Amino acid sequence: MNLNKESIADALMHLPAVAAKGNMIDTGEVANIQVFGREVDVDLAIANPALHVRKKAEADVAAAIQRTFGTDVKVRVNTVVRVPDKPARKGPESLHGVRHIIAVASGKGGVGKSTVTANLALGLRDMGYRVGLVDADIYGPSMPIMFDVERERPGVQNIDGHSTMVPVMAHGIKLMSIGFFADPDQAIVWRGPMATKALNQLFGDVHWGELDYLLVDLPPGTGDIHLTLVGGIPLTGAVVVSTPQPVALADARKGVSMCRRYSVNVPVLGMVENMAWFTPDELPDNRYYIFGREGAARLAETLGIPLLGQIPLVQSIREAGDVGRPAILQGTGPVAEAFRALSANVVKVVNEVVAETENAHAN
Repeated sequence: MNLNKESIADALMHLPAVAAKGNMIDTGEVANIQVFGREVDVDLAIANPALHVRKKAEADVAAAIQRTFGTDVKVRVNTVVRVPDKPARKGPESLHGVRHIIAVASGKGGVGKSTVTANLALGLRDMGYRVGLVDADIYGPSMPIMFDVERERPGVQNIDGHSTMVPVMAHGIKLMSIGFFADPDQAIVWRGPMATKALNQLFGDVHWGELDYLLVDLPPGTGDIHLTLVGGIPLTGAVVVSTPQPVALADARKGVSMCRRYSVNVPVLGMVENMAWFTPDELPDNRYYIFGREGAARLAETLGIPLLGQIPLVQSIREAGDVGRPAILQGTGPVAEAFRALSANVVKVVNEVVAETENAHAN
């Protein structure tokens, strides 16, 4: 049999497609075939980015060619990931330049969710990503204090004839909070519709530009704010923060349950165990499990979600947040390393979730 493009295509016709129904030839997964004497180059374009899947496809192609034309044929298979066309994104146009939107939630207040969010934002920034942060805790905004920008106010920019707010820049993070528009000593007393309208404005009336990650610091609980966010914003997933103590874990379980409801259906990226242990400054190698030991770690395992990180209870974390310099800015030490590990794990899980979604869309 002559070794040419047509005969090679016939030999590959029986190979099932990797990420579609049919065979590799008819689905276009064999993108190109070139023949140079007894050498063959085959380009594959598949929508499944898993490494083991790509390697198997390459081996199957090489084996099929050599089985048909002889083992002396030298076969090179090059694979690229075909990114499928994505469906139109929901949400305001101002968010169309944002790649990933991650909600940081907790079922219970006082577990350090805002502290985790602030340090996660800076950890992602240190990894080279462009990051924004929405302080969606309408009734108790804390990000202006944590980033030392209490006196700052968002700018205004005219874009296509419309006045749009420009986020406050703090430590390289684009930041929006209802705290920029209210007196620090004034309680925000709004009914649900007013709060949800304000939240929509923090997303839709702001020029976010191009961002890799937009973090959303949610209020505790599962109320109007959460339903508004899920219904109108294209969330990539949610991170749930809890301490190890049973009362916090019970509420964290409810937060995970809310995300998994059919009507909500937001991927839970994983859980963060905050205040996992106490380490005093004078005994940096000691761990005291004040709130219980690995409660959130066990809950994550029970619920089948990743444990993204364990953050110790250290006095410097609280002090750093109070003066507007989140703890990760210390640069070194166990606290900064814990937040860096958390950031790296979030990126890893986000990439996995996105790959699974794109693969499901392709199929």
